[in-house]
Amino acid sequence: MEGFEGRTGPIRTSNASAEIVVAAGATQGRKGLRLRFEPRDEDMVTVPLSIPAEVNAMGDTNLALDVTNPSGVSIHLFVTLITDDGTRQRASGVIGAGKTETLYTVLTGYEAKVETGLREIPPSWKTPDQKLIGGHSGGPLEPSKIRQIEFSTQANPVAREIVVDNIRVRANPPADAFFLADIVDRFGQAAKKQYPVKISSEAELRAKAQQEMAVLAASKGAPGRSRWGGWADGPKRKGTGFFRAEKVDGKWWMIDPDGHLFFSNGLANIRMANMGTITGYDFNDPEVRFIDPEELTPDDSVDIVPVDKKYRASRFLASPLRRQMFEWLPTYDDPLGSHYGYARETKRGAVQHGEIFSFYKANLERRYGKDYMATWRKVTIDRMRDWGMTSFGNWVDPSFYQNGRIPYFANGWIIGNFKTLSSGDDVWSPLPDVYDPNFVRRARLTIQQIAREVQNSPWCVGVFVDNEKSWGRGDTTATRYGVVLDALSKKISESPAKARFTQMLRDQYKTVAALNAVWGTKFASWEAFGAGAVPVQLEAARPDLSRMMRDYGERYFSTVQSELKRVMPNHMYMGVRMAQWGMPEEIIEASLKHSDVLSFNNYKEVMHPDKWDFLNAYDKPVIIGEFHIGATSDTPFYHPGLIAASDQKDRARIYEQYINSVIDHPMMVGAHWFQYIDDDVTGRSYDGENYNVGWVTTTDIPYPEMAESARRVNYGLYQRRFEKK
Repeated sequence: MEGFEGRTGPIRTSNASAEIVVAAGATQGRKGLRLRFEPRDEDMVTVPLSIPAEVNAMGDTNLALDVTNPSGVSIHLFVTLITDDGTRQRASGVIGAGKTETLYTVLTGYEAKVETGLREIPPSWKTPDQKLIGGHSGGPLEPSKIRQIEFSTQANPVAREIVVDNIRVRANPPADAFFLADIVDRFGQAAKKQYPVKISSEAELRAKAQQEMAVLAASKGAPGRSRWGGWADGPKRKGTGFFRAEKVDGKWWMIDPDGHLFFSNGLANIRMANMGTITGYDFNDPEVRFIDPEELTPDDSVDIVPVDKKYRASRFLASPLRRQMFEWLPTYDDPLGSHYGYARETKRGAVQHGEIFSFYKANLERRYGKDYMATWRKVTIDRMRDWGMTSFGNWVDPSFYQNGRIPYFANGWIIGNFKTLSSGDDVWSPLPDVYDPNFVRRARLTIQQIAREVQNSPWCVGVFVDNEKSWGRGDTTATRYGVVLDALSKKISESPAKARFTQMLRDQYKTVAALNAVWGTKFASWEAFGAGAVPVQLEAARPDLSRMMRDYGERYFSTVQSELKRVMPNHMYMGVRMAQWGMPEEIIEASLKHSDVLSFNNYKEVMHPDKWDFLNAYDKPVIIGEFHIGATSDTPFYHPGLIAASDQKDRARIYEQYINSVIDHPMMVGAHWFQYIDDDVTGRSYDGENYNVGWVTTTDIPYPEMAESARRVNYGLYQRRFEKK
């Protein structure tokens, strides 16, 4: 198990190479594996493993390996264990420049199966080794069933190299019985970790606030900016009084209301919504969980709403596991008790719904005093200007909409009781049946609400509607066209989408016999086709499935566009922020036709040409709606986020690398980091995300390395983009 001589099959590679070598620091001639990952968007090496059945008798176990990174920059390594039945358990770690790390993932035991409501939990025993992130979320894994281990990297800007050595299964040490107890202090900080931006008292918190506000008051911000954040010293185009997009000398730009070139670099999610964490308490009174079907905003996108006093008598402890995580929680009568709220639903976690508490809002009150929200808004805008940000990103609180100092993007969600469809992989929620008249009604109501909030402000750059919808994944017919296949499985009487697709096929084929001949089906009539499930011969039907998918996308985007043009004709439609894992060509092209700007969320280290050069053929302005990088070594967190750095200095380096790759792309007109504020260490209430992805901590203290990197990028942003050939 220690070396690679006894492997049971060939090593497979993709955009990578593998070579057996004497590992660094190896004793007695033990062999390691040198892996070289090419500068591609995806690289992979799969190594066969043979783990004897005897290890199952070791009790609870973990799989460990030693990894050396000889290069001058960190590497974010993904490690996937593959069992004999094809089960895949993926985790990741980061190896700093010139470092050797022992990485491990827990296979069996309490830590491998406990549901805490956190995306990642603290290690259950003290160790200098690095616990791989995300492994526990897959549940226990029997060691002897592991047949392969896969090493992969993503979006390498340059070739990367590591040496892997000494893969072994180890017995878990005795666990700390209190490893999940008292993990956060009264400020919501990690109680058992020390890190540079940790504060120790309310007096220190207030003092740091006064120091920062004095610095911000003296800051002049980035030079050469228009009042809208555009490039005052650069070429000027026609000003229309509102933001728009234009191609200038072969590059797409946004144009500010006065006609200056504009590139949107900003932070997203600057709001109080989704800033609470589950306390472990709940209320027996079911009325507290009532959701009005006519609400226009989902629970995780509204500010924390206090629990009405009439419900508090029914409060009970629903999850002792959650409650024990907190050293301190206030009573409802405490001055900070106003920062309790309620989550009517959660996506995952120890409870399905329950009481929440916002440490961030409590810390704002401690930090800024009675009028803390007004001070927070001013400080936030002052930070953006000092850091050189040109705008806010998506999901900024509407209280900023009339600020008159920094541009923003408005947003809304189309939710409600319209009929839905499943893609087969509904990451956040099912897709709407866009042919349902109630979907059109709900889209109209949502966009009318956005228009009321924006009030035709020229400071609104554009509007995002919805986010990361599960359009389809991959390129197999079943996964790419799952939404169409789901519609075809229904009865016409129950599915407007089925009715629309049936009519499209009738127009195409005229007779059901002609359809049968192409699809390999045996329907006696169109009525039989519409009566229920359609046994589709997938490959034969693929051209028609693609055509129906295209129609579905057209209907979605045209519905949103028409409503926006009707009530917000002066503002750009920024699209739907497609996730990198769900962007079928048919949907991209529908967005291309109806959006003013295409939008994508892309969590990688760089905008890699392997993945994104296709944009050049579309010749349309593009904005990145989400990206981020995090670290755990010098922060309160146990999970860095979707992209990992070795520390805050490294995090700032990768940020600059990413944002510069966007600035340099001729189709790109902006990028928005997700998000402004760190997650709670104990996880956000909706889905347990507990990432180091903020530019400020839960005590509202900025990470200095990120602020400095922002100034380095933003103070020369326009010159770099304009001069880049």
